[in-house]
Amino acid sequence: MLGGSGIFVKISESSPSVIAFYRSLLALPFLYFWMKYEERNGAYSIDWDKRNIFFLFMGGLCFALDMAIWNWSLSYTSVANATLMANTAPVFVVIFGIFFLGVKIKLSFIFTLLLALIGVFLVVLPGEESMVFGDSLGIGAAIFYAGYILSIKELTSALRPAKTLFLVTVVTTLCLLPISIMEAGHLGISIGELSILLVYAIFSQTIAQGMITSGISKVSAHLSSLVLLMQPVAAAFYGWLLLQEMLSPLQIFGGFIVLVAIYLATKK
Repeated sequence: MLGGSGIFVKISESSPSVIAFYRSLLALPFLYFWMKYEERNGAYSIDWDKRNIFFLFMGGLCFALDMAIWNWSLSYTSVANATLMANTAPVFVVIFGIFFLGVKIKLSFIFTLLLALIGVFLVVLPGEESMVFGDSLGIGAAIFYAGYILSIKELTSALRPAKTLFLVTVVTTLCLLPISIMEAGHLGISIGELSILLVYAIFSQTIAQGMITSGISKVSAHLSSLVLLMQPVAAAFYGWLLLQEMLSPLQIFGGFIVLVAIYLATKK
């Protein structure tokens, strides 16, 4: 489902940061109702220690910067390059997990991750032109998305998934507000644009990110990030199905490699 996000961004007429702002803002009412439904049998007390507060603000800030920087990267590099760079996030999840959180990762997982990244490379097939600044922004987005994944994982050990995503999205919205105003100068949009961004918020932020948050609460962060490499495969499929973008045999083979790698990582 997250792989369809690019379709909404492509048909939207707003600036990149404004699109990200409304994605998080318009999702808040739906996430609030999900949180209340999850707490229908009674909410439990939360220990808001320094660690939980840190990961709450870290998660919201990282997600805001991830969305904003990746959208900006599209202005300086190709969609293929930006997608490839952004999907290096699992590498940073593994690095941060090992060095900062003391996570133990088997060597077999590293090989599976490399296999999946090879598949993603074949699916995306970036052009030969080197656009250093735009590609660097894509890598920056990947670093912040890795921080978001690890923050969500830490928070779901203390909070339920719905409350985790709702609170993180509140922080994300507050962080994107000044960024959007500085970029666009205003937040005004038409009724038609509002309709597109509302569907985008429901589809990508409420349902897709809701499912991701629930999944992260049940498995490790590094495994979650590897499974999310399904996103560029899905994006390529949507491009073929909805935008008449051709898929080469090599791209199809790359998608098959990603599926095999995800199977190997999750078969237990």
